[in-house]
Amino acid sequence: MGGQSRVPRDVPEAGTVSEQTAADYIKEAEEKAVHVDDLPEDTRTREVHSVAVIGAGTMGGGIAMVFSNAGIPVTLIEQAQDGLDRGIATIKGNYDRTAAKGRISEQDVADRMERITPTLKLDDAADADLIIEAVFEDMDVKKDVFTRLDAIAKDGAILATNTSRLDVDEIAAVTGRPQDVIGLHFFSPANVMKLLEVVRGAQTAPDVIATSMQLAPKVGKKPVLARICDGFIGNRMLTPYRREAEFLIEEGATPQQVDGVLKDFGLAMGPFAMSDLAGLDIGWAARKRQAPTRPEHLRYSSIGDQLCEAGRFGQKTGAGYYRYEKGDRTPIPDPEVQAIIEKASAEAGIERREITDEEIIDRTMLALVNEGAKLLEQGIAQRASDIDVVYVNGYGFPAGKGGPMRWAEERGLADVLATIERLHEQHGEVWEPAPLLVRRVAEGATRF
Repeated sequence: MGGQSRVPRDVPEAGTVSEQTAADYIKEAEEKAVHVDDLPEDTRTREVHSVAVIGAGTMGGGIAMVFSNAGIPVTLIEQAQDGLDRGIATIKGNYDRTAAKGRISEQDVADRMERITPTLKLDDAADADLIIEAVFEDMDVKKDVFTRLDAIAKDGAILATNTSRLDVDEIAAVTGRPQDVIGLHFFSPANVMKLLEVVRGAQTAPDVIATSMQLAPKVGKKPVLARICDGFIGNRMLTPYRREAEFLIEEGATPQQVDGVLKDFGLAMGPFAMSDLAGLDIGWAARKRQAPTRPEHLRYSSIGDQLCEAGRFGQKTGAGYYRYEKGDRTPIPDPEVQAIIEKASAEAGIERREITDEEIIDRTMLALVNEGAKLLEQGIAQRASDIDVVYVNGYGFPAGKGGPMRWAEERGLADVLATIERLHEQHGEVWEPAPLLVRRVAEGATRF
């Protein structure tokens, strides 16, 4: 795997929680997450008896399955017949595979397919109680869809965007009803993943928030409320985590070492294998969008950009941080990638060194924790346990550790802060300790 054979300092021996206790913690956290602190308990909800989904791609099709599975009729809308046919065929294939495993009956398959009505007409969404946009992650495309939905949706319909990081308020502003607009960020594959980030806009009505939070469990989802920022809770925290992973390979680690250490820590996948699965072009598009506002003095790793420029978008192109044999998802270390990494190190004036497993844990996990503390301070997340629900249910964080914030508390907030302060001295302002963390340690607190 590389690096020194030292045991990663993940959770201290003294005061650790058992996996059973962590399971209890997450269960309680999921129950808490449904409650919205600033909404009265008696806030009325809107009726949702029908749903329309705009976009029949992987995400849109998965979302349609979520509601059909719960007995709610869905209108699935696409622009072109071939895209609609592909979407319906994918849904049918998913159901058939589930039936073949004995999890549902052939009658269930027929009933669920019957509840999904495919169409090429946006006007067919006019009577839906909830309309979910699941088109390409591009602001102009989404604004166009919402402008058109505003013209045809019935009064009182909830208009939701499935964006994973774009500004919900900017989308809502093109409508005459921003109070009806909310973010419902499903995770892919939507018919499998349990997490739902519910993103409230500045003008989102209380009953729209309440309806979304209460509807989620009814369709098998675990909701977590977020306010607006780039990436909301999960993806915003992922940004510094990915940054540190990139810096580590630029400084001397390899993708397979970083991924191996983090899998040993308990993550479902390491950052580089995960990027290859998701598609490197997704992050590339986000970085290009953010480039005009990126401070020039801050360190930036170009490795991911160089891989994309070489056409290496991950599993879908057979090459990303790793290479893949046709029909096989097993990541294979690639000398071409190592050459790109070493060239990037040289261009940045970095002398490559041996990276310990402990350093990999510290820099990736504490980047998550520090950003999570900033989200709490800024009110993006309601509570630390909400962040843990996001990471355990949406990002493959080991449930046995209770989530990143719980893991930090068990490690000891004072130790976490001391390590972050050392990283701040070594690596500069990106490691500035979150004010909330500094304050909690000064108060002698053991929890966020």
